[in-house]
Amino acid sequence: MTLTDRQQAILDFLREHIAAEGRPPTLAEIAQAFGFRQARSAQDHLQALAAKGVIELVPGARGIRLLDEDGEPLAPPSGVANGFGGSGAANAPQWLTLPLLGRVAAGRPIDPQADYEGQMLLDRALFFPQPDYLLRVKGDSMVDDGIFDGDLIAVRRTPYADNNQIVVARIDGEVTVKRLKRGKGRVLLMPRNPNYAPIEVPEQADFAIEGLYCGLVHRG
Repeated sequence: MTLTDRQQAILDFLREHIAAEGRPPTLAEIAQAFGFRQARSAQDHLQALAAKGVIELVPGARGIRLLDEDGEPLAPPSGVANGFGGSGAANAPQWLTLPLLGRVAAGRPIDPQADYEGQMLLDRALFFPQPDYLLRVKGDSMVDDGIFDGDLIAVRRTPYADNNQIVVARIDGEVTVKRLKRGKGRVLLMPRNPNYAPIEVPEQADFAIEGLYCGLVHRG
């Protein structure tokens, strides 16, 4: 499969780094070598190389495996177990593979479309706590928290949240992302844009917290 000039350059860099160092580079090392501002740019290029069948991405701090023309793993450098090296905490998985499930409104609640749209490989350090899935944001009611239309939010599946945390909430079958506020017998879902009013959850509503916001992936 044909590679772009940049993809070929990154593949050559991977080969040279493994030959010289006995292990693959980290995302940060790739970003530094090619002048990327963010490690996520390096990750995007690695995903493209994996899609073209020249590398395999696996869990690990240096989770890159070179493949031969038949898609089989190349033998690792001598003395490097499975081509990754290291052990213990230093070898803890750096990447998470998260499913992208539909969209969630950051304006008015919308009917959820939780269809599976694919998956993304993301740096674990971007999130806390560890998320279970991604949702695409629709609307601009959370812009003061840095969450914009089209962004992806990482969500940990849980029915529990503390006051003022950002949550994914379900109201009568519709889903929205807001800050949670409880007090004086009321539940409010607070926007972070002065152009929007708080949503007060009626007592008779079918209301549930679906998940807790863990972090953000901005979309170009």
